[in-house]
Amino acid sequence: MRAIHLLMISVALFAAGCASAPPRHIDNSCSIFEEKDDWYQYAWAAYKKWGVPVHVQLAIIWQESRFRADAKAPRDTLLGFIPWGRKSSAYGFAQVKDETWDWYVEKTGNWGADRDDFEDVVDFIGWYCDLSHRKLGISKWDAYHLYLAYHEGHGGYARKTYLRKKWLMRVARKVERRAARYAVQLKQCADKLDRGWSLWPF
Repeated sequence: MRAIHLLMISVALFAAGCASAPPRHIDNSCSIFEEKDDWYQYAWAAYKKWGVPVHVQLAIIWQESRFRADAKAPRDTLLGFIPWGRKSSAYGFAQVKDETWDWYVEKTGNWGADRDDFEDVVDFIGWYCDLSHRKLGISKWDAYHLYLAYHEGHGGYARKTYLRKKWLMRVARKVERRAARYAVQLKQCADKLDRGWSLWPF
């Protein structure tokens, strides 16, 4: 009986580990959703709720964490070589800082939300990009400017702080190109992924 109990625990732990692992082929949106089929439902729900397309959601997550649920900000160093804490509190799929996540939870009432839960993260991205649209006039389909506002914050974007960061603008272009590729891929697997919805978010 004890052996069976231990076996059940091992299977449960293995399943949990598999569920939290990144998709094997993160450069292909069809492969992502074929492997993580519930993720499509969550991304679609976020699109229906906030109007931010699925391919934009995915491109932001790829850039922020490569789809690692427990991604953390890089470690800082003391004297240039001694590990010394983290550079920020950014965590999870979308690398959201503590204060920004707390703001999201307060405004949406999503009190049980976690930054390492894909369903909550795509809802956060939808909410934040919807705010970028309403506050800054950025199209919800404009991955380039949405990412700049995501990285710099709404105040920083309004002050055009990104203009002093050529590297950031290059990264935002990468996000834009990746979003476009994801959109093309999703069109190719639309019939397979479709669960009966009449509109596609790309």
